[in-house]
Amino acid sequence: MNRAEKAALQLQAVAVLRALKESRTYDELSVVTNLPAGDLNRYVNGHVLPGADRAERIVSDVGREALADELRARVSVDDEGYVDNSDVVFDQSLLDLVAPVAATSVGFDRPDVVLTAATDGITLGAAMASEFDATLAYAKKSKETAVEEFIESRQRLASGIELTYYLPEAALSAGESVLIVDDLIRSGETQELLLDIATQAEADVVGVFTLIAVGDDGLARARRATDAPVDALVAFE
Repeated sequence: MNRAEKAALQLQAVAVLRALKESRTYDELSVVTNLPAGDLNRYVNGHVLPGADRAERIVSDVGREALADELRARVSVDDEGYVDNSDVVFDQSLLDLVAPVAATSVGFDRPDVVLTAATDGITLGAAMASEFDATLAYAKKSKETAVEEFIESRQRLASGIELTYYLPEAALSAGESVLIVDDLIRSGETQELLLDIATQAEADVVGVFTLIAVGDDGLARARRATDAPVDALVAFE
């Protein structure tokens, strides 16, 4: 880890602690992090930065668990299985914390491009692209009027509905590394289409990441479609 990466990690740890501190006393935060309350006070108030090892643990372990709890509190699932995650996908400050936690805890290789599906995946995609200093690309269910060349992926769903995504051909090039992200995975159909787009572009997939997994089917389907890491921050039955 070079000096710039170390500094970025330390600042990410402080951001995680400040987010946790908003709803906790220092003594309560000490219980959550297993760190002395006095040290936490100094970190949160910007007097000192945590060391690299401690910062990595705060981001990857404490941060992941705390953000998962936050998602569980904000996301609702009704009796028919419909998921309301609007309180998450519209909160860019929360998603900006998710990005370093995902990068550290899952261990994705740094991508050249973050690929997602419009529209709910865009806010998370933007956060992940910023974290990795990567380009953001998003596939849509309709073609852009002024674009001539597209990568197209189509699939007929079990319901009989045909789902098609289009990505401008210039958005993803052969040999580029790509991380596929989305806000939600249930059946895995959208992720499979995005993986197909990456394959058609001859790009190298470094991982698939979603905020929320509903059931196990979607994650299992994505894992069958790629050898890269596949992970979700939180899972619902």
